[in-house]
Amino acid sequence: MILGDIMTPAVVTIGMDDPLRVASDIFKRTRFHHLLVVESNTLYGVLSDRDLLKAMSPNIGTAAETARDIATLNKRVHQVMSRKPITLEPNATIADAVAIFQTHAVSCIPIVDEERHPVGILSWRDLLGAMAA
Repeated sequence: MILGDIMTPAVVTIGMDDPLRVASDIFKRTRFHHLLVVESNTLYGVLSDRDLLKAMSPNIGTAAETARDIATLNKRVHQVMSRKPITLEPNATIADAVAIFQTHAVSCIPIVDEERHPVGILSWRDLLGAMAA
């Protein structure tokens, strides 16, 4: 079985210079945990919901919130994203993906074409679903 058969083809992308406020809004509106960071439809990084939480002030939305806390939402995605993500192509195998998950501390693998244009995303949940089927 190849990854093109089990990947999630619906990806959500964000620009490198978008503010974290935009990423926060996307995460709140969707069930996705990773945003693919692109410029001219070429993949440059990944922003996870955990990356966002680490970058934001814990006081946002509380009575202790200050202007400085709110300013953390103005940071740019490129300041927080994981750079040079490990990727695979749609014709890669499940074994290829398992090897990456076992050797690298990643929670998703962007699936890209030859030009590094995102065509899907693979999480360990996708793998488990394929193995259970």
